[in-house]
Amino acid sequence: MISRAFASLAVAVLGSGVLPAQTGQPLNSLPYSPSLNLESMDRSADPCVDFYRYACGGWQQKNPIPPDQSSWDVYRKMADQNQQFLWGILQQAAKPDAGRGVVEREIGDYFAACMNQDAIEKAGLTPLEPRLKEIAELKTPRDLARFLAGIHMTLDDGALFRFGADQDLGDSSRVIAFASADGLGLPERDYYFRQDAKSKEIRKTYLKHLQTMLELLGDSAPRARTEAARIMEMETSLAQATLTVVERRDPNKLHHKLTRAQLAALAPNFPWDIYFDGIGLSGLRELNVTEPAFFRRAGLLVKTRGMDDWKPYLRVRIVEAAAPFLPKRFEQARFDFYSKFLRGVPEMRPRWKRCVSHVDDQLGEALGQAFVERVFRPAQKQAAVRMSKQIETAMEAEIKNLPWMSDTTKHEALLKLHNIVNKVGYPDRWRDYSSIRIDRGDFLGNGTRAGAFEFRRELNKIGKPVDRGEWAVSPPTVDAYYNPQMNDINFPAGVLQPPLFDMKMDDAPNYGNTGSTIGHELTHGFDDEGRHFDARGNLRDWWTPQDSEAFEKRAKCVSDQYAQYTVVDDVKINSKLTLGEDIADLGGTLLGYIAWKHATEGQDLKPVDGLTPDQRFFVGMAQWACGNDRPEVKRERAMTDPHSPLEYRVNGVVSNLPQFAAAFACKAGQPMVRANACRVW
Repeated sequence: MISRAFASLAVAVLGSGVLPAQTGQPLNSLPYSPSLNLESMDRSADPCVDFYRYACGGWQQKNPIPPDQSSWDVYRKMADQNQQFLWGILQQAAKPDAGRGVVEREIGDYFAACMNQDAIEKAGLTPLEPRLKEIAELKTPRDLARFLAGIHMTLDDGALFRFGADQDLGDSSRVIAFASADGLGLPERDYYFRQDAKSKEIRKTYLKHLQTMLELLGDSAPRARTEAARIMEMETSLAQATLTVVERRDPNKLHHKLTRAQLAALAPNFPWDIYFDGIGLSGLRELNVTEPAFFRRAGLLVKTRGMDDWKPYLRVRIVEAAAPFLPKRFEQARFDFYSKFLRGVPEMRPRWKRCVSHVDDQLGEALGQAFVERVFRPAQKQAAVRMSKQIETAMEAEIKNLPWMSDTTKHEALLKLHNIVNKVGYPDRWRDYSSIRIDRGDFLGNGTRAGAFEFRRELNKIGKPVDRGEWAVSPPTVDAYYNPQMNDINFPAGVLQPPLFDMKMDDAPNYGNTGSTIGHELTHGFDDEGRHFDARGNLRDWWTPQDSEAFEKRAKCVSDQYAQYTVVDDVKINSKLTLGEDIADLGGTLLGYIAWKHATEGQDLKPVDGLTPDQRFFVGMAQWACGNDRPEVKRERAMTDPHSPLEYRVNGVVSNLPQFAAAFACKAGQPMVRANACRVW
């Protein structure tokens, strides 16, 4: 999980290939073809009518969604292959060999504990009983505060709210404490209030899920039904005071630095002194409260709701958080609602996949060391860094030539661009997990101890200089992101593997895919969210009013375009939610194209496989997005995901680019040629 409060995440992956499971064979030694995946294409489609189908129609037909997935696309397939490779590493590391190194023992013993289902079933609820006993004995708000401190430190649980540390939005050189809204069981606040038939069905099914979890904890059906209704009432009240997913995209709405006394005045009924003592921050003086209205409401609930109401709420919250570490009946109940019902997934992922994910989540940099030494060569890192610099050069030229931006704002934009740091592959310093006790027979204990380690590690940053070399994802991750407070773009080793990033492939598809991805992340620094941060990562308005207005006008063109696209049934894209990603997709593709043209200037490029070089660039750009989605997950993502559906991340972009129209000889009036093309950067 990305821990940074404002890290904009964008996935860009290309290609497919079959990785032999459990072999431990280096990914970059496998026999990938140094060419586009022509089988992914559907050349019967007209690229000027539906370019996504033209580039990806074959892939969609040949790659049905596996039963343990809500979606199946190129980047998920690559992530699945990475998981198979990691499985081989972990199986070897799990063998109790006295000659294992420290890292192998850590990841191997954690994996072994996760895979020992017999021990987990035999233990039952015993590992969780101390926490359940604490809940049963709650009598006062002071007890509640003390309990929340304990579970926030160990279970990565957002019961009522979430607490951590991050860079000060006003001064990115400082790390301060953050208190953030949380505590809801449904994906986001509007699930509690929409009145369409599907939303009502979701709330009804969620109530049944709450009742199921309480019954698994030993409550009778009538009691569980009553308690589930109370939980729903409390969560609905919290949701009323929570920002929408669109509002949360505005960092100014999340910047509320308060003193400890001001927090106490905001929510006077919650014993903050007890909570801060419990998490080891008795001397805390200031923090950022991302949503003051939420904490005011939370404090009111502490005053008006007795402990008999809080107890079932807390029992459900901790069993939801602990379910992956408990016997199958708990994990299955959680899967049945959140995956099968909400996302349409027929089957739970195999145990080995879930265990690989757990190791990656909690010991990611230890697992990352084993991954990197096998798969990531220095030449791959050098090539990615070189391409990043070329994309930045293209961005510099574009900023200098923008007709709508004044010299004053251009100066600030260039300063920010020149201060962006490229982080490629893996951290310069590996995280040390040696203080965590890993027990091969105590899976939940391993999880809570690893959770406590991460919580303390975060809080220990408060008041210290920012570690600008830190990563928010592990090296095997198939993903990339821009962090506006760090002002850096990050490309882990997992996303820089063939066929996604293939040094054997010619430049056109490589720049179309990876070049556009780098451009995408770079553009995030200047999208509707990132533009609020300056070169140092501080939340500061560095735009003239006229330039800000000109940006908003161009951004509105993009928002208006994507608002017309249908996701599923009658659900349209929430283009205010997806605006940052849509701007980054458009800007990133253009930057990748410009950088490719400069990199190949003077070369005599020839058609390959019946495609001109320009056509190969755009097909390469599209093929990272080949995929299929279940209808249920389409609906959920339309409400929660800042990314547009894959087909529109391709068609929506190319329909704005005259370079695409020229490459495929598209005519005015065809679907892939917008009459009023949008362009921001």
